Amino acid sequence: MSMSRRYFLKNSGIALASLGALTHSPSFLTRALGQTPGGRRKVLVTIFQRGAADGLNVVVPYGEQAYYDLRPSLAIPRPQEGAAGAAPSCIDLDGFFGLHPALAPLKPLYDARQMAVVHAAGSPDSTRSHFDAQDYMESGTPGVKSTADGWLNRYLASKADPQATAFRAVAMGPTLPRVLQGRAPSLAINNLNEFAIRGGGQAAGAVQSGFEALYAQSVNDALRGTGRETFEAVKLLKQVNPAQHKPAPGANYPRGRFGDSLRQIAQLVKSDIGLEVAFTDIGGWDTHANQGAAQGQLALRLAEFGQGIAALYTDLGDRAGDVLILTMTEFGRTAKENGNRGTDHGHAGCMFVLGGEVKGGQVYGRWPGLKGGQLHEGRDLALTTDFRDIFAELAKGHLGARNLGPIFPGYQINPANFKGLIRA
Repeated sequence: MSMSRRYFLKNSGIALASLGALTHSPSFLTRALGQTPGGRRKVLVTIFQRGAADGLNVVVPYGEQAYYDLRPSLAIPRPQEGAAGAAPSCIDLDGFFGLHPALAPLKPLYDARQMAVVHAAGSPDSTRSHFDAQDYMESGTPGVKSTADGWLNRYLASKADPQATAFRAVAMGPTLPRVLQGRAPSLAINNLNEFAIRGGGQAAGAVQSGFEALYAQSVNDALRGTGRETFEAVKLLKQVNPAQHKPAPGANYPRGRFGDSLRQIAQLVKSDIGLEVAFTDIGGWDTHANQGAAQGQLALRLAEFGQGIAALYTDLGDRAGDVLILTMTEFGRTAKENGNRGTDHGHAGCMFVLGGEVKGGQVYGRWPGLKGGQLHEGRDLALTTDFRDIFAELAKGHLGARNLGPIFPGYQINPANFKGLIRA
């Protein structure tokens, strides 16, 4: 064939760099890539709310008057104020905290004790830079910019799995996120239906054959191995055919990239393709102006977020006992609303943990309060739970990690700081 390798790279449906193997010796072939899929296993699904979600309006501390004093136009009304004709109110959780009304689809999971909240949680680093804070949360080393890999990738590297397939770690998106970068192989897939060598009709086979031939002739061992591993991954996905798994009744995913990503994660779980770690994200949380209270900009974002997670949980069905869903955001927002009826970059926020193993129906974490002397730097919700303690607890209790030290370098993991999120 006269086509160049550059042409194939540019026009194929595969991002080879996303395999995380271009700078390493081939490894998928020694990890049983070509075997039958890896069967049922524990799965961690991580969802990053990029842009810094306002935790104080996501899970509302309606039992504290200071919240209402600080937010005259943005505060969500207390549950008992939701009378006919009044603005929608927060949904009571425990007599002090309430869910934003747009998150109503998640309340049944909380009531069923399969969803927990960790409030006043996040990074101990005080940066207000989105880029730095996201980097710190994904690397698992707050304040350290030189970390070369992500904490989930270090987990994968720390736990050898001879039955692992190419789909052990998958990020739904066009590029591999920071959290999955490192020496352990990981995949970035924008769309399962596009994870193939593109070519119309009968030409598809010829295109793939030509692509494989070019990589087989490569003088670079790593590049040749990467190409071979890529084709094996494509063949495995075709063999399993995740698209055959349609959403379960009642699993109504929202339209758009977020809903599509969650739907395809469910397909990978139900395909028994060896998925252990999945990642996706959802943006639009940087609400500096016109944030809205029970209705408005934030409410629309939360509606998509809540509907998507509820649909994923419903779709998993009896697999929910094997899956744990974790949400995170780089930092929270200021306790006091600004002059544009929005909120600025803050400090601590809140995280959701869902799954059949979760000891739910509770809001975890020590509440620091919102009065002047209790605020971080006089303006933000103070941090009482380091995100690494949450990550470590789930890595150990759900995924079975034994040695947490290499996963969180520079941090002394103390099980006494674990919240008890996983049922014994």
